[in-house]
Amino acid sequence: MTVTLADVAARARVSPATVSRVLNGNYPVAASTRERVLRAVDDLDYVLNGPASSLAAATSDLVGILVNDIADPFFGIMAGAAQTQIGGPGDGSGRAGGEKLAVICNTGGSPERELTYLTLLQRQRAAAVVLTGGAVENPAHQAAMAAKLAKLADAGTRIVFCGRPPLPEGDALVAALTFDNRGGGRRLTEHLISLGHRRIGYVAGPPERTTTRHRLEGHREALRAAGLDDSPAGGGTADGSGGPAADDDRLVVHGPYDRRSGYEATLELLRRAPDVTAIVAANDTVALGACAAVRDQGMRIPQDISVAGFDDLPFSVDAVPALTTVRLPLFEAGARAGRLAMGKENPPPGGIATIAAELMIRGSTATPRD
Repeated sequence: MTVTLADVAARARVSPATVSRVLNGNYPVAASTRERVLRAVDDLDYVLNGPASSLAAATSDLVGILVNDIADPFFGIMAGAAQTQIGGPGDGSGRAGGEKLAVICNTGGSPERELTYLTLLQRQRAAAVVLTGGAVENPAHQAAMAAKLAKLADAGTRIVFCGRPPLPEGDALVAALTFDNRGGGRRLTEHLISLGHRRIGYVAGPPERTTTRHRLEGHREALRAAGLDDSPAGGGTADGSGGPAADDDRLVVHGPYDRRSGYEATLELLRRAPDVTAIVAANDTVALGACAAVRDQGMRIPQDISVAGFDDLPFSVDAVPALTTVRLPLFEAGARAGRLAMGKENPPPGGIATIAAELMIRGSTATPRD
């Protein structure tokens, strides 16, 4: 049975007029009410009938770009690059009618908000959707995502993943551009091992994210190959509390992808294992926090402890010392995702392309102290 505006209103416990105001954005509505209406829209999978709305003729010009945190350069670079290819005044395409309105959807890392944005983009009959960054490894969320993306694709929306692996089940994608996080993590740790490091701490990202798992798997592959994967059990989070996702390795601490996490996790690593000679950070922002913690403990980089990051964000080369890291071609990947979303480029064979990661050796890593 078709879901109506009245059904959404009843579910959200508001008037149909309030639902209309929220969905059309033409009248101020309290934030709590707006969230309740959007949750009802998502729960009921409400989509406006095209002929019933004046939006139907205009929404093919809309493209959604989903990011975890637009303030994070990792996502900002990819989103900005995708937008250069999506269209608009000055895009250089020279094609009449080629302009598209790119909307950045900031999920804040919330799986629920990710689904809500997809519902709203479905309702707006978006021409394309680009989803950036790692995915949440939760079977229920993955199933909900696959169902939502299938409905978008059935309505003609082009779907592209950028820096995100394809879903275990789901064939709605135009393309998935995946980063070689595992290979990059392995080469980074191999570099440290080649310098002579044997006690390497690891500041990991959130345990439920694909990016976290793949980078950590690469790190551990390098340790195993060198016969160093024999640390005692007892991992956990930055506050030392452990938990169901704790690693069987006390040299690994999980936390968010931010500077504060890098600082706190590094202090925890140094408390657990004062003899570590190198620290690998989940990304370059986390690495900055790690560097600050090392210095606050009266140690020098790299003379006392080497520090390495991941992503090669713009500030990495300007850090003191310059940060050894793994370069991901974020701008190039974002631009390619934009072209794929707009049909300007043919999808890769099989719809999936793995983008190589490059080791960038700089001044923050060196031979360990005697």
